[in-house]
Amino acid sequence: MIPFTYARARDAGDALQLGSRPGAKYLGGGTNLVDLMRETIERPIALVDVTDLSCDIEERADGSLLIGAATRNTALASHRAVRARYPVLARAITAGASAQIRNMATVGGNILQRTRCAYFYDDDGSRCNKRNPGQGCDAAEGINRYHAILGASPSCVATHPSDMCVALAALGAVVHLRSASGERTLPFTDFHRLPEDRPDVETLLEPGELITAVALPALPFAARSTYRKVRDRSSYAFALVSVAAALELDGDAVKDVRIALGGVAHKPWRAWKAEAALKGKPADAQAFRTAAEAELADAKPLRDNGFKVELATRAIVAVLAELKEMTA
Repeated sequence: MIPFTYARARDAGDALQLGSRPGAKYLGGGTNLVDLMRETIERPIALVDVTDLSCDIEERADGSLLIGAATRNTALASHRAVRARYPVLARAITAGASAQIRNMATVGGNILQRTRCAYFYDDDGSRCNKRNPGQGCDAAEGINRYHAILGASPSCVATHPSDMCVALAALGAVVHLRSASGERTLPFTDFHRLPEDRPDVETLLEPGELITAVALPALPFAARSTYRKVRDRSSYAFALVSVAAALELDGDAVKDVRIALGGVAHKPWRAWKAEAALKGKPADAQAFRTAAEAELADAKPLRDNGFKVELATRAIVAVLAELKEMTA
């Protein structure tokens, strides 16, 4: 038995005070953290329940949305403004988990969920630098079909498991943070780290810092956006590859585009190279494939996941073709 204390925060200030203790963890819906505690991967000495913090979804005058970190995934996916103006986000959330889990999971918790790498969870039998820095990475030479092809390092080849986060990366979301020293914001694409030689450090959060909200910028062409998830089975499973995208056309040419990938990297992967390659180009299958290949040119597949390179390429092409038809 590993003892820990539990306290329910009344507001953000209360949460920061309670969470300042070394070894404390903020608790949202618990759909990932509680599992990790059961497996003894996470061993917090204190849990600070933050589900009473803001769960408002504020529609701002400039067309942006401000989403409270305690908002449940179900509430976010079903919100009228999200479904109308950011359908990619609603579709990513509903692709990510069962209704029961969505009813519990919070936006802040979803962002902070940890990898589902089997070696990370195998505390008794596997080496994992994410779990125990300096121990080694058994996934690199092990069964690595689900692992990263972009942005990995010799220290870690795990992937980020979230679907919601892929959509947030594509939309250019901004994370609002609060600590004892004040408030700050981070672009969502900067919030998660690549593994390098410290895969145990997964985000740019400071100790005790709290996610208070996520902002979605006004992006009118995101009304024509979608999410596609390729997985081993049609029931709920983690992505082999996923694509979140939005497309704006000017006649037959690409005026603007947003693309992010899931299932391929240690963090939600914004496809900056593919976006740059597409702007101003004809919106046709050849341009879509050329852009996708530019993004995947740096891929470094492992023994079991080389198929992901072509799978991601085809998924990008298919999603962009679907969006082109939507804009016609």
